[in-house]
Amino acid sequence: MDRNLALELVRVTEAAALASSRWVGKGDKMSADEAATSAMRRALGSMDINGTVVIGEGEMDEAPMLYIGEKVGNGNAHEVDIAVDPLEGTNICAKGMSGSIATIAIAPRGGFLHAPDMYMEKMAVGPMAKGAIDLNESPTVNLKRIAEAKRCQVEDLTVVILDRPRHDKIVSEIRRAGARIHLISDGDVAPAIAAAVTGSGIDMLLGIGGAPEGVLAAAALKCMGGDMQGRLVFMSKEERNRAKDMGIDDFDRIYTAEDMAKGDVFFAATGVTSGDLLKGVRYFAGGAETHSIVMRSKSRTVRFIETQHFFDHKPSF
Repeated sequence: MDRNLALELVRVTEAAALASSRWVGKGDKMSADEAATSAMRRALGSMDINGTVVIGEGEMDEAPMLYIGEKVGNGNAHEVDIAVDPLEGTNICAKGMSGSIATIAIAPRGGFLHAPDMYMEKMAVGPMAKGAIDLNESPTVNLKRIAEAKRCQVEDLTVVILDRPRHDKIVSEIRRAGARIHLISDGDVAPAIAAAVTGSGIDMLLGIGGAPEGVLAAAALKCMGGDMQGRLVFMSKEERNRAKDMGIDDFDRIYTAEDMAKGDVFFAATGVTSGDLLKGVRYFAGGAETHSIVMRSKSRTVRFIETQHFFDHKPSF
């Protein structure tokens, strides 16, 4: 694929971030998500791709925009699959809290795991700990292996976990092991990526979150040389049937980052509210500044981009 797609992807996430940032702290997550989705869809429409959304806002009858199976782009050039979360952390944005982002990934046709909209057990680390994690092992064992790989003590490690009752047992175990914990209210894509960023202060993401978000995180970690494992968590027979309809027949399989994101993968994200990975949208007279990350697996290039947008010369979304 053309390396210039990277910059085009940043324009897509910038548009979504700028649109949703108008709703930061206003307590209306639906309007924030709608604004991000509409802006992202418009930006995707101008891209020189023949794209199909495989990770999106839901099925066609559930989401008017960016639904699974929707065709995007101008229909020319590259045939790609697209994974999107126009506003990851809708509650965070609505409450004006830290860490909401607009994010997208693209891969060659058939490159992404068609993850159903259900839960996934996840474990993610950066390049230094690649090969050290095993989802079948306990958090204590994994922490010891990560510490050994990073040549530090378990007490030096920081683990990000969604603050949910379902994680009470692993939180207690991690505390007994001696590692530090950073509990988050929503949005686990950015923390998973932060685990692979030197100096972020995050060493590991652990716990159960959304499966579509797991695919997005896997795409980014593949580009960065990090490591991730995920296993689908089924809450009902209906979820198992839906997974089967999407081509999943091994319900206990542990997926690696490479399983979830194959081939030449691009990933981009723009901060909506500031967090461990990215700064949020910052307004100034007549415009705004955005902070984005964009990467490609083929070249292992990771770029952080700060952009000034002047509303007199472009739409303010």
